[in-house]
Amino acid sequence: MHQPEPAFEIDVAVYRSPALARYGFGAGHPFGPDRLDAFWGAMVDRGLDTRVTVCAPREATREEIERFHTPEYVDRVELLSMHGAGFLDEGDTPAYPGVFEAASTVVGASLEAMKRVMAGQSRRAFVPIGGLHHAMRHKAGGFCVFNDCGVVIETLRAQYGIERVAYVDIDAHHGDGLYYPFEDDPHVVIADIHQDGRTLYPGTGAAGETGRGAAKGTKLNLPLLPFADDQAFFAAWEQAEAFLDAQRPQVVLLQCGADSIAGDPITNLQWSPAAHAHAARRLCALAERHAGGRIIGFGGGGYNRRNLGRAWSEVVSVFLDAPPDGGA
Repeated sequence: MHQPEPAFEIDVAVYRSPALARYGFGAGHPFGPDRLDAFWGAMVDRGLDTRVTVCAPREATREEIERFHTPEYVDRVELLSMHGAGFLDEGDTPAYPGVFEAASTVVGASLEAMKRVMAGQSRRAFVPIGGLHHAMRHKAGGFCVFNDCGVVIETLRAQYGIERVAYVDIDAHHGDGLYYPFEDDPHVVIADIHQDGRTLYPGTGAAGETGRGAAKGTKLNLPLLPFADDQAFFAAWEQAEAFLDAQRPQVVLLQCGADSIAGDPITNLQWSPAAHAHAARRLCALAERHAGGRIIGFGGGGYNRRNLGRAWSEVVSVFLDAPPDGGA
């Protein structure tokens, strides 16, 4: 029987190109360059590929990258990229020829997604190879070279006058590269549900970390024990959503790492893709209430390719079908 089309049409931009896929590390590294194709294969299988606006990224400029990162660190990435050897951190994030350009393309994709949403060309956007939430202002970390979400936040404030940005992170790993640079900034609201840092890299994100100084109370860390399932996630989500709703953000960023799904090779959480769908649905409604509908999703982590495809395509499906009037 023919299913009626939705009564509304949401433009969702999804960023995809060979240049974006090149952000990945070879030789069996968990963050391989095949992750973008794994996502897109799931999109095709579900028929979502024909419903989204496919956009190509660009490389971010040094000036854009340095809105978040120090010039000295950007210099170092460029140098090691030319040499094509060495590590950008203590051993998780190897340099390879062209890593500077690949990482710059991730930032460029996220900035283009931001621009498109802020201009009203797309109501929602998704950057599958993005959400590199471990990179600090002055160094790499945990497979993350440049922190694209950090650059987006700084750009939203500098160029668009946005006063309250909500960064929501459901990756299994704590988003330390967003939390600590903005720990004392009351205008960046953070809600982060992750595996307890006592059991997983980067070892941070305790419940007592709620911001510093004037920003005290604008950050919410909800660590879950290893093997926590959907029931634990939904309970934590209720707390996160109430917190975010009270903050009334003007733009919502969702880092939806798929490494929190059962079966990931390097983490221990046991969620299903229903968790990602629920977060996306509730945040779309929240964005409609407070942010003119403006929400951008970022793929983040996820090292089981099937899980990655299922989780991220769930988020895109919700972005396409969640009503534009704030209903959930």
